[in-house]
Amino acid sequence: MAHTTTEDHAAKPIEVIVVDDDPMIGQTMRIILNDYSQQQVKVCATATSGPECLEQITAHMPDVVLVDIAMPSMDGIALTRAIRADGGNAPHVLILTSLGPTETVQRAVEAGAEGFISKTDAPEDIIRRIIGVCDGAPQFNPASERQLIADLHLQQPNARRQQARDLLDALPEREREAVMLAAEGLTNAQIAQRMFISERTAKAHLSAASDRLCMSRIQMARLVERADLQ
Repeated sequence: MAHTTTEDHAAKPIEVIVVDDDPMIGQTMRIILNDYSQQQVKVCATATSGPECLEQITAHMPDVVLVDIAMPSMDGIALTRAIRADGGNAPHVLILTSLGPTETVQRAVEAGAEGFISKTDAPEDIIRRIIGVCDGAPQFNPASERQLIADLHLQQPNARRQQARDLLDALPEREREAVMLAAEGLTNAQIAQRMFISERTAKAHLSAASDRLCMSRIQMARLVERADLQ
């Protein structure tokens, strides 16, 4: 699945699927994104359950999926894990919710989510986060960022640190370099500038590393932090 990036989302709208067990939320998000984004973002489908969302992903191949965290039968964490199972080829996932407890943030990130959107966010903030995640920048509000940073800086056992280092060492040099820069919070464009390559090549390195490690961008950042290479 080829994701829309900075280089082409002005010409081709970012396609989004919204999944929420309340159909009114899906319709509201469709109106907000389609009417306020100046054709930068387009809701191509909505769903009210995890299985329906997976069917819509197969049918529409979106760039981003907005996933409600609290749904019956298949909750947002399980759905995120299923969506991200294809690694770098999978659509980005942003959790659509109010900020939950620390455990929810951690579980969502571990499942492959790349950010959070509150249902009460202003339209321009929602659109900015969707565009941002397609540009390679994780999208967390300040509260969720504080929770993640606190978790990342917990002391890690030696065995986990060494395991993280081994995984990074197994990557080809350029892929590892791109992953390390991404872990600093750089966007694809910034990584490309630092590595003296094109933005598409930077994205390809990150996608290849994601596939090798079976991890999302956020999970790879956590891996770098756990390796403690500073």
